[in-house]
Amino acid sequence: MELVIIADMLVFIVLYLVANLLAFGAFALDKGKAKRTAWRISENTLLALAFLGPVGGFCAMRLCRHKTHKVKFYLVPVFLVIHLVIIVYIVSRVM
Repeated sequence: MELVIIADMLVFIVLYLVANLLAFGAFALDKGKAKRTAWRISENTLLALAFLGPVGGFCAMRLCRHKTHKVKFYLVPVFLVIHLVIIVYIVSRVM
């Protein structure tokens, strides 16, 4: 039974890492496109990716200095805090 829980947690961790990498990549790609005035990724898509992977979205916003002054992107740190609270809760329940 414990092996199943460990396997499930590993799958979750891998999917979470992928979501954060996708969010980071999307923000960085959009910043590059903004510099070249090329076709852009929609703000709703960026926010959806940041909701799923807030660590990647937040890091990309800070490192690339992208979307940091847009009011609706103030949600990204909120998503990050929500995820951290959920992760702390899950870890405390497992241990």
